[in-house]
Amino acid sequence: PETVTVIMSARTFAHGRCARLRLSVTAKGSTRRVRARAAERSIDELKAGIGDFYDESSELWESMWGEHMHHGYYPNGTLRLDHQQAQVDMIEEALRFADVSSVSRGVDVGCGIGGSSRYIAKKYGATMDAVTLSPRQAARGNELNASAGLGDKVSLQVADAMNMPFDSGSYDLVWSMESGEHMPTKPQFVNELCRVTAPGGRVIVVTWCHRDLAPGETSLSWDEQLILDRICDAYYLPKWCSVADYKDLFEKEGMEDVRTTDWSDEVSWFWLAVIATALTPQGLTGVLRAGPKTLQGALVMPLMQLGYRRGVIKFGVITARKPNAAD
Repeated sequence: PETVTVIMSARTFAHGRCARLRLSVTAKGSTRRVRARAAERSIDELKAGIGDFYDESSELWESMWGEHMHHGYYPNGTLRLDHQQAQVDMIEEALRFADVSSVSRGVDVGCGIGGSSRYIAKKYGATMDAVTLSPRQAARGNELNASAGLGDKVSLQVADAMNMPFDSGSYDLVWSMESGEHMPTKPQFVNELCRVTAPGGRVIVVTWCHRDLAPGETSLSWDEQLILDRICDAYYLPKWCSVADYKDLFEKEGMEDVRTTDWSDEVSWFWLAVIATALTPQGLTGVLRAGPKTLQGALVMPLMQLGYRRGVIKFGVITARKPNAAD
């Protein structure tokens, strides 16, 4: 098929506001164009695009949503209006799912402006290293570290998450909150997470995935793939994988106690809230001022919500433990 029209009507709630959103996406021959554009991007181009995107958009996000640049947690898909607390609860729920009771030294892989790093440092008294591809995120995060009195506990730097400048076996917690979707080579990404994990240490990956393929399926349907291709094009994402793919990769690395879960229902309100916020006067003005990459990202936000509704996008959580040397 060469033509598809997707129409979504949603009633959105955020910060006590209601908005009606109607999205119509017409793709006539666009599937091939979007896929070709994504395929043409090299790994270096993807990295540069990611860095530029977050350099451009992070200040706006912080002004609207605060220091945590990730989904919120809505228990059992129940609406709540305290969205920033929902983001904090996402951190807590991920730590609880992985049975983390203490952290001595951790690394935040794809750290944004360091919200998770500061939270974990304060909660456990941990020392946290953190990496991002965005120089502005690193600089802003270190400013916030100093303001919070954590300059000696939390350090952000610009580095490649698939080739981190840290010794093997350095961290008892390796944390990746919504950065895995940016990694162009998932096996290399998982290998690097496992490499820097100390024996007995724990890895937690919270990430966007596509649905698991059913028995006999070799790929997503063409219309499901179209949704993901448009999102990839806007957010400089490589090919997606499933939670089952991540589980397999961690098991191949020899990790133990590999567990997964699907929190798609628990984040179901988040993108509706973000869209509603973007439609406020402050949001609209901020998006336009931020730059073209931010605008491009804003225009595909409804496709994230559509992907969740269709069941093609899954909010995956994966955790694994590195065996002790004596095991």
